[in-house]
Amino acid sequence: MNIPADLKYTQDHEWVRVEGDVAVVGVTDFAQGELGDIVFVEIETEGEELDKGETFGTVEAVKTVSDLFMPVGGEVAEFNEALADDPELVNKDPYGEGWMIKIKIADAAQLDELMDAEAYKAMIEA
Repeated sequence: MNIPADLKYTQDHEWVRVEGDVAVVGVTDFAQGELGDIVFVEIETEGEELDKGETFGTVEAVKTVSDLFMPVGGEVAEFNEALADDPELVNKDPYGEGWMIKIKIADAAQLDELMDAEAYKAMIEA
């Protein structure tokens, strides 16, 4: 299982890559594996200011629909439009082309509340 060391993680299986004052967010390799084949990603919150923990969208797999949660508060600045036509990118490349949103971070201190790769690995193996 792929758990990149340079990312931060949530208990809800989102990953965060910080690029300046922007957080790039997607779902982890573990999460996409548990969901199975992803057939649809719905994110209608672009341009909205959301708090940490609020739902920013949903991901639909053959088996289930799961909510996606904000790892940090801020404005949903961008949605990965490629997922509209090719939601399987989340399965194929969850940490690269399968990213979901970019957030303009409102409070960088919230990043400190996220897990590092070792803590995330320990959580999913528990």
